[in-house]
Amino acid sequence: MPAEIPPVIVWFRRDLRLADNAALSAAVETGAPVIALFIREGSAGGGMPFGPAQAWWLHHSLLALRQALHDRGGDLLFFTGEAATVLVQVVQQTGASQIYLNRSYERDDQDRELARRLKSAGIAVHAFHGQLLHDPSHVRTGAGKPFRVFTPFWKALQALGEPREPLAAPDAIRGVSSTPPSEQLEEWGLLPTKPDWAAGFGDIWTPGEAGARVRLEDFVENGLSEYKSGRDFPARDITSRLSPHLAHGEVTPAQAWHAASGFDNGDPGQITHFRRELAWRDFNYSLLIEFPRLATDNWNTDFDGFAWSFDGALYRAWRNGLTGYPIVDAGMRQLWREGYMHNRLRMITASFLIKDLMIDWRKGEEWFRETLLDADPANNAASWQWVAGSGADASPFFRIFNPTLQGEKFDPDGDYVRRYVPELCHLDRKYIHRPFEAPDHILHKAGIALGESYPRPIVEHGTARERALAAYKATK
Repeated sequence: MPAEIPPVIVWFRRDLRLADNAALSAAVETGAPVIALFIREGSAGGGMPFGPAQAWWLHHSLLALRQALHDRGGDLLFFTGEAATVLVQVVQQTGASQIYLNRSYERDDQDRELARRLKSAGIAVHAFHGQLLHDPSHVRTGAGKPFRVFTPFWKALQALGEPREPLAAPDAIRGVSSTPPSEQLEEWGLLPTKPDWAAGFGDIWTPGEAGARVRLEDFVENGLSEYKSGRDFPARDITSRLSPHLAHGEVTPAQAWHAASGFDNGDPGQITHFRRELAWRDFNYSLLIEFPRLATDNWNTDFDGFAWSFDGALYRAWRNGLTGYPIVDAGMRQLWREGYMHNRLRMITASFLIKDLMIDWRKGEEWFRETLLDADPANNAASWQWVAGSGADASPFFRIFNPTLQGEKFDPDGDYVRRYVPELCHLDRKYIHRPFEAPDHILHKAGIALGESYPRPIVEHGTARERALAAYKATK
């Protein structure tokens, strides 16, 4: 009687999907029984979630993944602890000798050390590419160095050709007859309870691979045709909203890239613009690999001496959407209500915190990490440094958004503001972005009492701008 094939382990991380999952496909192709697991490592391990909002998503995404595995004959086990310790224990309990995983680039150094430890214990680790369009080590300057400017990075990435074709999900997964005791996901406490501030998330989002697939299909059919021209207008909301699914690995950038290939309205610029956004994500990961402290240290050390000024009351007003600038407040309230913020608003609200309030960009990065469903170790940090002027290929610090003019340009009818700042919903178009300039009779007619039902501006933008520029000049 032939000996039973020992099982193999698939370690799920930021790849909570079955389709286009190179590690899972390779494990299934061995013909061995598959033990699929997820490890809750904690922040020290560099794993998910980043914050409470992402914990909500992670809970539901793991439920969806477990069901998808069940439907194909597999299962998903849950463990808490330091990754190497957990994996060695599972190997000892099951007789497995091989571990399959997809690279998680924000923790490459940790993974190399983990692989060394496992190899010394006689355990082989097979790591696969798939979380980015191309392996970052393949996108290099002529001198073999990482790019620090996006445009040449984008050209080099295009020169590599199309990303690989996505893999199909396995039709069946051979499970194991006996598994180690698994923790219960429901006992991890990932969901908020008192209060349940995420109560409305389920009306907007569908975590999991199936939800990602529907979101991508809907975007290609209904949003991509206007993406380049309309993505900056938050009231229209024609962006892909794929970012939470990408952050959790429920869809890959290669899947999104190739899905766009099926779109054709005679304007290839729409596809190119969307693909540039996918490439921007790759670029940010290349920065993170080169500079692992991207979320805590200025990329440009010239900013190390910048004279930040923290005021707790101003910071709370910004977080709560009570700055007196309607477009800023709408963005911050969308963030709290939906765990998401339109990309144009991310730039506006970040600029306001950093340059109007002179609060360190790291405080903003931390709040977004806590509240965004799509919190991402590369995109979040790199984007905040981009606005602050301290990052690679960054917007210069002296580019300071005027929140009133930004609102009038990108939300000209005020529909976005009215959606998220209902106390201003009856204010007419002329004053919707500048209620602080509206005559008393206009405010009275709209039911607004400045300083009571809606705040006056917490800073005067012109004055704040001059203060920020003076601080920047002093730093230089």
